[in-house]
Amino acid sequence: MGAPPSSKDFPLMASVASATSPVLVPDFDSTSTHSESVRLQVRMGRAVSLSEGVNWLTLIVLIVFHLGAVAALFFFTWQRLTVMIVLYVLAINVGIGMCYHRLLTHRGYQVPKWLEHAMAVCATLSLEGGPIFWVATHRVHHQLSDRDGDPHTPREGGWWAHLGWLVWGNALHAQTSALERYVPDLSRDRFYLWLSKYHWVPLTASGALLFGLGWLWGGWENAVGMLLWGAFFRVTLGLHTTWLVNSATHLWGSRRFETRDDSRNNWWVALMSGGEGWHNNHHAHPVSARHGMAWYEVDLNYYGIWLLEKLGLARKIQVAKFDRANPKPAGS
Repeated sequence: MGAPPSSKDFPLMASVASATSPVLVPDFDSTSTHSESVRLQVRMGRAVSLSEGVNWLTLIVLIVFHLGAVAALFFFTWQRLTVMIVLYVLAINVGIGMCYHRLLTHRGYQVPKWLEHAMAVCATLSLEGGPIFWVATHRVHHQLSDRDGDPHTPREGGWWAHLGWLVWGNALHAQTSALERYVPDLSRDRFYLWLSKYHWVPLTASGALLFGLGWLWGGWENAVGMLLWGAFFRVTLGLHTTWLVNSATHLWGSRRFETRDDSRNNWWVALMSGGEGWHNNHHAHPVSARHGMAWYEVDLNYYGIWLLEKLGLARKIQVAKFDRANPKPAGS
């Protein structure tokens, strides 16, 4: 496969403590001038997060969305299910898998800037934060996977990896300056700075649109049903799908590559996420835009990238090459 991204775009992460939610501490650099001597350093890990207590805003929002997802079951129609599936594909497959993960985090391919921005907006419909927060967290995960400082390693508990790391400690969703050292490539883009600060706007607008169109098409009951299925149920399902990549694919499944972490290839997580469950493949060759590396490893997100290439919208697609008789991680 092609050369990996340069250190200019993917710098070594700052020192990360044994906790998962970010904490800001002074970072003194004796070689800098006085005006630049103190920088914000983000520390992550379970110990720090638990000491800070519960993040009540995050917890309350998650509870509300889960309650809305349960309520949606009492408002089922095939039309609402169809709307949910379409928005799910846009948010989780196009937004999270194809954009936040394979494009922005790992730069496994390239698309025109207007399309990159549009895909990032789709990702914010997932309620998983803005691009700077998401990408910074995932880059830390790859540098320190299943070691001290990994934001969501199951070695600190399966439920911690799945959900706990989000609801304890301070959130940094809008604090773009603190995360800049992790994502200098995104921090140079004014649109991503704005989207990271106002990542909640597209989801809120889509909810209002669902309610309004639902009202026009069938009165208040359809308005509520559209909102519950198109926003609450969809977001909740998408969150758990992404969280399963953090938790289940480091606990259960097969290993094609002997990586230094606990990553696994998990077929049922791959089916739910559009290919993100081929996690051992991904950790062995993180820059590869293709995660499914065998004919039976269905990778819908890669098929989407392939389609963009056929339409002339994607180029420089990185695909891992390895000896199938003696598979080894990249760089080994």
